[in-house]
Amino acid sequence: MNREAVDPSDAIETMILPRSRDLGGFEVSRVLPAIGKRMVGPFIFLDQMGPTTLSPQHGLDVLPHPHIGLSTVTYLFEGTIVHRDSVGSVQAIEPGAVNWMTAGSGIAHSERTPPEQRQQPSRIFGIQSWVALPKSQEEVAPSFVHHGADTLPHFEMEGSQVRVIAGSMFGATSPVATASPLFYAEIRMSTGSSFGVPAEFQERAIYLIDGQIELDGKVFDAARLLVLKHGPAFRLRAVTPVHLLLLGGEPMDGPRYIWWNFVSSSQARIEAAKADWKARRFDRVIGETEFIPLPE
Repeated sequence: MNREAVDPSDAIETMILPRSRDLGGFEVSRVLPAIGKRMVGPFIFLDQMGPTTLSPQHGLDVLPHPHIGLSTVTYLFEGTIVHRDSVGSVQAIEPGAVNWMTAGSGIAHSERTPPEQRQQPSRIFGIQSWVALPKSQEEVAPSFVHHGADTLPHFEMEGSQVRVIAGSMFGATSPVATASPLFYAEIRMSTGSSFGVPAEFQERAIYLIDGQIELDGKVFDAARLLVLKHGPAFRLRAVTPVHLLLLGGEPMDGPRYIWWNFVSSSQARIEAAKADWKARRFDRVIGETEFIPLPE
């Protein structure tokens, strides 16, 4: 069951509680999309992976699968994942770095725990998000870029540690190229610290990973997405040590359809992608023989 509640405060438009989803034996907490709130800016999908410990000889194995019409964004707090895709990319991602894959007209990829980490228990904890592409770029050629942790803006602000993952926030700009105006930042707050959430973008949300925050005179616990109302800047205060994400941007240029791993402004385009994957017309992920069949 999808659990959501509209908060009557002056700051909160909607509060969304994650739902558990099984990805082939690996459970994630799904935040977006949700009933009544499909997107926040261009962010159309948000999953929390872990925190969990994977047993020896096992690991994360997300088999090759397709995407269209979006960019996938992988960001880790713990662990290592190796990304492979059909444009030839092979890239390990570690905490604080960004893997940004633009599907455009179509791409396939896999994500796995590297072999050397399967000999002992290994930790995995991170966020997988999808950013919908503007209509004018939905069919761009697929691509992949990696940005190491040391390339992202990382600074202290009013007792908080801030890392700007993508877009611009608090006067800092990430080197990650985006297709539309957005912001995406990881923030760790010490108890009693506070900062203002800027009013620059129309759609804004706080994903509270850990700790308690006070907003508009109310205290909120972890594991929830707080979608802020459009309007003034709001000030957050950490009741305990806090770990959160700030994300959002400008509204998309119209609604998006989402089915399985496909996002598009056109239902017909999604049907075509379904047929292409079923007929094995997507380029294959180099070095992979397995794949996830089209759900029937």
